[in-house]
Amino acid sequence: MAAVTGETPRTRIQQENRERILKAALDMFSRTGYRGTTLDQIAAAAGMSKPNMLYYFRTKEELYRSVLQETLEDWLTPFAKLDPDGDPSAELGAYISAKLAHARINPKASRLFANEILQGAPLLEKTLKGRLKDLVEEKSKAIRAWIAAGKMVPIEPLHLIYMIWAATQHYADFETQMDALEGTEPGTREKRFENAERTLFTVLFNGLKPR
Repeated sequence: MAAVTGETPRTRIQQENRERILKAALDMFSRTGYRGTTLDQIAAAAGMSKPNMLYYFRTKEELYRSVLQETLEDWLTPFAKLDPDGDPSAELGAYISAKLAHARINPKASRLFANEILQGAPLLEKTLKGRLKDLVEEKSKAIRAWIAAGKMVPIEPLHLIYMIWAATQHYADFETQMDALEGTEPGTREKRFENAERTLFTVLFNGLKPR
């Protein structure tokens, strides 16, 4: 992720170190939770000393919050690209594909985010009620415009968004359950996501088309 405007630009080495720390933190937090994870464990997983790691993140809370924020940014970026002037099937389809890709590539991030929400989102409440809420309201207006133009059947935009989130994040958050039901033979997970995308497209888009 690029440095925030106003920050001193990071060198390539600094950026690489920061990404190593975030990756190690995600792995540890997703396995043992916030309370069960120590900075010493994260530093060891990142392959660096604790004092060196603290140069990048001063506290465990700051590091945990950064991991959650990066996950949310990964999700918000494709959502923000949803174009109200575009075709509903193409725009929503691209968003669903991006969310499924995130679930496939980075399931740990999705599970960590889900655990934070289940705890009442103590470290994300401000973001959820701020930027996320604003973006959801903006994209809900786009969906209402599609409905008004006769491009979609009348539905409640907010619940369509909830449905997309639930359906796509399920493939990360409940991976163990699906492995138990489908097995873990080579190629099973890849086929799972292909079938998931095809099924979601069929159910959602056929159901949303005006009749």
